[in-house]
Amino acid sequence: MNVRRYGSGPYTVAVIHGGPGAPGTVAAIARELSKEYGVLEPIQTKASLEEQVNELYDVIKNKGELPITLIGHSWGAWLAFIVAAAYPFLVKKIVLVSSGPFEDKYVQELEENRLNRLSTVEKDEFNDLIAHLNNLHPQKKDEHLARLGELVTKSDHYQAIHIPTDEQDIIQVNSDIFQSVWTEASILRKTGSLLALGRKIKCPVYAIHGNDDPHPAEGVSVPLKKILTNFQFYLLDKCGHTPWKEQYAKDAFYQIVREILNRK
Repeated sequence: MNVRRYGSGPYTVAVIHGGPGAPGTVAAIARELSKEYGVLEPIQTKASLEEQVNELYDVIKNKGELPITLIGHSWGAWLAFIVAAAYPFLVKKIVLVSSGPFEDKYVQELEENRLNRLSTVEKDEFNDLIAHLNNLHPQKKDEHLARLGELVTKSDHYQAIHIPTDEQDIIQVNSDIFQSVWTEASILRKTGSLLALGRKIKCPVYAIHGNDDPHPAEGVSVPLKKILTNFQFYLLDKCGHTPWKEQYAKDAFYQIVREILNRK
């Protein structure tokens, strides 16, 4: 299974999860938006960047109403950006939610922001998990990556609220997908190739970002304003990396998303 459907067709929206290798993390967005729209939740199962691009292309081409709106969270924002550049005729709009920075010069600030929000013990654990991730048995890798995700989640929120979830929402974290795809993606950013793809994007691009997200907002807004001809940036106050889970930003987040979806 590499796609889940919410609401009834036509499926005009696809919500793309982050990670890479963290499927199911945007199920709550898909469920909420399905009250008004047919929504696809593609599940990325492939372990290379090219394969993930091709997999998402196949899902939206065969299951979606074209052109489709892509809403990507975190890594999923980058994937939506890459697919829209490769297949502009498939995509009506892109919504980048809490995207990673598009230029390498912002990465150190991201890392410092995260560590500064953890206790001394948690910082040591975080660094230890990063250092040993490559040398572990595959099953242990998934466990370590899941724990790393817990620490990142703690540092990434401003004021998190509990969102009721279905027990089927979260699919197991896949460390092999994370390491393989992220290695390729980080090289794209480092070389400037990721940002350059924006020149091939023909549709409107919107970015929604939390003011308290460790990922620097300037790492998204500044580079994209330089390269995109149709770009709009929204900054949410009192909001971390997952706006739909933030007490003070959730309603504003969904209001913005719905306004974007309803634009002609």
